[in-house]
Amino acid sequence: MTTKASSATPTAVNGTQLSLVAIIRAKRGLGDELGRRLATLVAPARAEPGNINYDLHRSNDDPDVWILYENWKAPSDLAANFELPYMKAFPAVLPEVLESEMDLRHCSMVTKIAKK
Repeated sequence: MTTKASSATPTAVNGTQLSLVAIIRAKRGLGDELGRRLATLVAPARAEPGNINYDLHRSNDDPDVWILYENWKAPSDLAANFELPYMKAFPAVLPEVLESEMDLRHCSMVTKIAKK
C-alpha cells in the first residue's frame, strides 16, 4: 500500500496492543466508491485471530475522507494482516479513487481505562 508512514517496523510498548489509524482521502466526488472498497476489508480483518477491532469511519465534515481504526493484539498480528492475499491485492483497487497517499499512523497503547 502507498503510505506517508515511516517504513520502520512498529513495536508495541511492553507487549501491549498496537493500533493503526489510516486516514484516506478519495478524489473529489468518489467518497462513496472509496467507502465501498474499504468496507470489503472489515469482515475479513475482524475474523483474524489477532484482531481486536477493525472499524471504518467517514468524516462528518468531508464525505471524501475515510478513517480506518484498527487494534491488534501484537505488532506481529498487524504484520500478518498485511501479508494476507486480500490485503496484498487491495492496493490495486485504489489508484483511480485516491486523491493522495494514505496517511498511516501506528500507535502503541500507553494507558488503559480501569473497569469499574
